[in-house]
Amino acid sequence: MLIGLFVAILSSPAMAQEPAALPDRPLESPGQEARAQALFEVVRCVVCQHESIADSPAGIAGDMRRLIREEIAGGASDQAVRDDLVRRYGDYVLFTPPVRTGTWLLWFGPALLVLLGLAGLFVMARRGSVETPPLSPDEERRLADLLAADRLGPDPNASAPHDGR
Repeated sequence: MLIGLFVAILSSPAMAQEPAALPDRPLESPGQEARAQALFEVVRCVVCQHESIADSPAGIAGDMRRLIREEIAGGASDQAVRDDLVRRYGDYVLFTPPVRTGTWLLWFGPALLVLLGLAGLFVMARRGSVETPPLSPDEERRLADLLAADRLGPDPNASAPHDGR
């Protein structure tokens, strides 16, 4: 009983993993297969998110490769295939999403942040250092008195430091 529970606990992460993708079946036409392979490189895996579907072992990537091959075999243009993928998964599915109102922040946001940072550095550099005004004669006298009082020496009532003996 205890061994069965132990095996079930250890094997549960393995069961929770996504099933492997079915093996790819290339298109019969070399030209169509070359188009499909080129599209695989520009389409992002929606599970891995940092890999193209050409490199991803995820099951959804296999499904996406199969879908692209079916559409190409059906006579769809590369742009029609991209448009269908964007319709299904959103602009994020393409490594280079189209420039439109919804993706302006994605395209121009990094440049805007760099410009804002440079503007901030420029403003800070222009501001310069703050000059401290010189001390008044009264402040000079009080400072001299404080420094003279500090030179009296060690406190005679202080005990010697312990060195651990």
